Amino acid sequence: MQRGAPGRGEEPERRPVADPPSLPVFVFPPALDFYADEQSSHKQVLTLYNPFPRVLRYKVLSTAPLRYTVVDAEGLVKPNSCIDIVTRHRDIRARLYGTTDRFRVEVWEEGGARGVIGRKDITAALHAARPQARERAAPDAAQWRPPSHLFSMRQ
Repeated sequence: MQRGAPGRGEEPERRPVADPPSLPVFVFPPALDFYADEQSSHKQVLTLYNPFPRVLRYKVLSTAPLRYTVVDAEGLVKPNSCIDIVTRHRDIRARLYGTTDRFRVEVWEEGGARGVIGRKDITAALHAARPQARERAAPDAAQWRPPSHLFSMRQ
């Protein structure tokens, strides 16, 4: 028998698992896309909704805090209301194009002793340029030819 391994009839040691956050967090949009060539996209708004009948406290964290400024990164959301959180990308350099960072919004009840009861991750990507919308032009009638097996010129 191996040392530390459970024997016959024994169950492995079970460690208590921390309860996962139980409160859904409503944040819009679910992802942020910043475009280097479009300065208006360097500032974006996250909206945090509180549809619950109690006050929630929130905090915004980031995987790259030096690249972003978050206005009102922590605070309160009144019951049945929402709050706008402004994010600014501060480091628009070519070597960062294509990088994806994450924001995490954590919420907990104001005055509650349970700690964080909900969290949501939002991706934030920096792109060189906004992709062009595909033009959906109708096919040119002069270029269209019917399939030869459907129409025959023979009589």
